[in-house]
Amino acid sequence: MASNSSKLMFTAIMILGTLTTINASNWLGIWMGLEINLIAFTPLIFKPKQTSMSEASMIYFLAQSLGSAVMLMIIVSNNLLMEPLSAINPSTATSLAASLMLKLGMAPVHMWFPEVMSKMSWGSALLLLTWQKIAPMVVLSYVVEKSMVIYILVMVSTFVGAVGGLNQTSLRKIMAYSSISHMGWMVACMKMENNLWIAYLIIYMVMVTLAIILFEKTSMYYINQINLNLLTPMEKIMYVTLFMSLGGLPPFLGFLPKWLVIQSMIGHSLYMVLTVMVLTTLITLLYYMRMMMIMSMMSSSMNKWNMGFKPPHRSLVILILVINLSTPLVSVFMLM
Repeated sequence: MASNSSKLMFTAIMILGTLTTINASNWLGIWMGLEINLIAFTPLIFKPKQTSMSEASMIYFLAQSLGSAVMLMIIVSNNLLMEPLSAINPSTATSLAASLMLKLGMAPVHMWFPEVMSKMSWGSALLLLTWQKIAPMVVLSYVVEKSMVIYILVMVSTFVGAVGGLNQTSLRKIMAYSSISHMGWMVACMKMENNLWIAYLIIYMVMVTLAIILFEKTSMYYINQINLNLLTPMEKIMYVTLFMSLGGLPPFLGFLPKWLVIQSMIGHSLYMVLTVMVLTTLITLLYYMRMMMIMSMMSSSMNKWNMGFKPPHRSLVILILVINLSTPLVSVFMLM
């Protein structure tokens, strides 16, 4: 009972920290909110009896502490503690963006992120990929407008997110590199001075939540732990639509935010950056297709890893299919 009450308390503090950051009107309030969030989230992922989880919490704490220290140093050295959020120059904005990218796990300061993800449970990974992105992304949206090199960092993130996941067999690492790529797309939205990144983040959170619920329910941690021969035709379609949606293939849900970003970038004549982003997305789609090929080619008699595999519940299958195939309907509604 004490454990559950502690989790409830730290979860409430974590939510409070995020809300403090979002509603802050000066840089000191933003920094304090991020620190409250960090102090609350670290105990949630710490498991004394599990070495990997303990390592994950330590690496996460050190990376976040470094990002916070750099951010505080920039704020103090530029006398921004009680200044409004708009009172920054381009060089300060770039420095703050770098510290926030470290906290988010974006390239080129992403090294800690896949390692932490690979040592986490699916529940902790879900929080890290969704809720823990909200506050830093909101703060990042305040500074990218004035940053001079943000499109270079966007291209680096999409490239690292694509190439980094190619040789991975751990689903948690694949989700981490996929997140790095998606964050690059979101930051590109921010630079164009519109709120499209919020819609992108919401859709991304929905896709990640569905994927992680599926992986949790089926006890799936590596791509060779599932055999499509053990699934019904509907369950096979579910896996295909889920992976293709995460890869951004039309007409699935994951394509919708990318389509909106592409339209916006064409309107701003950002053809070179867009070309790099689209090409790297094709690489990301490649490793999701590779996952499906590996799963479909394995046989249950040869695969010793799938002993713990449990077929997903039928209601979960239907939910994932409906959401991932809803893009055409959503698109028609948006065009009306």
